[in-house]
Amino acid sequence: MRDVRICFVGDSLVAGLGDRQCLGWAGRLAVRAIGAGQPLSYYNLGVRRQTSAEIAARWEPECAQRLPEGTDARVVFCFGVNDAVLEDGRPRVDPEQSADHLGDILRSARARGWPALVVAPPPSADEEHNGRVAKLGELFATVCERESTPCIRVFDPLRHSATWMREVTAGDGFHPSAAGYEEFAALIVPHWLLWLAEPGPELPIVR
Repeated sequence: MRDVRICFVGDSLVAGLGDRQCLGWAGRLAVRAIGAGQPLSYYNLGVRRQTSAEIAARWEPECAQRLPEGTDARVVFCFGVNDAVLEDGRPRVDPEQSADHLGDILRSARARGWPALVVAPPPSADEEHNGRVAKLGELFATVCERESTPCIRVFDPLRHSATWMREVTAGDGFHPSAAGYEEFAALIVPHWLLWLAEPGPELPIVR
């Protein structure tokens, strides 16, 4: 049996903030994989409020401790919501800089031999913020296409999901509770299971 080890790297949405079941979407993907007959070791490396710049600075050594040689080692990335938050009238991280950080991360993952999967950032209850997040999703898809990395874009389906929007609105505007994370995970599951079976670059960029 393959020794599959996967790090989920990102911000509070990766950590599953707001979910009283303490699973978030990442934990639910791990549960679905095991239910489909693919045991794995799952590491959640989500940190609240972190931007792509902070994640780019920390992700590799954190993953290296958990993904030793000789394992089927992989990384799932999801970030960008905090990049788009305004501070002093400007996004915390410029969109082009966010895209550069993602490109650097994906090239480093490839050099390590770690197949990567990118989940583009989801919407919030703030429509102005959503405009900036939607732009990031476009930029991230372009980076992933260039780097031959599968990218799953959840922004549009979640923006039109009554469950997701109700949940984030009832919460802090950014984080849902369990039902919202279940909706998030359900969008990813088909692509996730394919990626677990064969994490090659032929997997589509899901728009």
